[in-house]
Amino acid sequence: MCRKRILSGMRPTGRLHLGNLHGALKNWVELQDSGNYECFYFVADWHALTSDYAATEQIRSYTLDMIVDWLSVGLDPERSTIFIQSRVKEHAELFLLLAMITPLSWLERNPAYKEMRAELADRDLSTFGFLGYPVLQAADIIMYKAYGVPVGVDQLPHVELTREIARRFNFLYGEVFPIPEALLTTVPKVLGIDGRKMSKSYENAIYLRDRGADLKKKVESMFTDPQRMTKKDPGRPEICNVFTFHGIYSPEQDVKEIEAECRRAGIGCVECKRRLADRIIDGLRPIHERQDHYLGHMDEVRGIIEEGSSRAAAVARATMEEAREAIKI
Repeated sequence: MCRKRILSGMRPTGRLHLGNLHGALKNWVELQDSGNYECFYFVADWHALTSDYAATEQIRSYTLDMIVDWLSVGLDPERSTIFIQSRVKEHAELFLLLAMITPLSWLERNPAYKEMRAELADRDLSTFGFLGYPVLQAADIIMYKAYGVPVGVDQLPHVELTREIARRFNFLYGEVFPIPEALLTTVPKVLGIDGRKMSKSYENAIYLRDRGADLKKKVESMFTDPQRMTKKDPGRPEICNVFTFHGIYSPEQDVKEIEAECRRAGIGCVECKRRLADRIIDGLRPIHERQDHYLGHMDEVRGIIEEGSSRAAAVARATMEEAREAIKI
């Protein structure tokens, strides 16, 4: 069976949290385990420079930590190619070539460009690298002639721009790159402990490495239904973030029971959070066990990185030979 190739990546900007787990990593593992795809997953360390170019001292440690967490949630280096972007220099070459043909107007109308500039208003993002990061992203994807890119709805504009750039290259120089598809994924609503989007920058995240008392303390501080002032007040589980997490981590029967008890004020928020903390601890236990293994065997992790980066580089070299021949340089 000829498997279709997919590619996705993450920037190493800090510790991974439950939003990363349920928003992307679980889907990556499912795609890998399905056996239907040839999976390429990479740490986008050059992409980290687009917004964090003035603070690079932790990128290497974040990269190692990220790959440890990827392995801990179930990515298998025997079934997925796990690599680091900067170890495959062909990404930079293809980025340069694509930058020569990408109209400036395409980059300026990118909706994520304005959103990220507003979100990161404390940094000077008036750089070519930040404006042009979608071109590097396009190079990442089409380098491996990926059939698809697993994304959420909010990332669709990125994939569409990659498709436009690939079409333009093919129009100018000949059919070298397949046009990648967006593989839409259903992402559960995972908010931070303060009810906002879970984010490192908001300091509201439950991290994959949180354990025991630290994890329980975070769950205890989670926002609930603001109108439920006392245990005697009926709750509205449909707007309660704690109940949303129960839907992810608790058995279906428990979820139904908690919903009914909350609505009739039969269970208080303190007890509801205590049960949730126990469920999250149970759910993360296999991940934590694998974390302990890999953190104690970092030579194994470095070997996985070397092997994956070597496999990715072999594919990239072949692609770049085709691209250079098409451009006639």
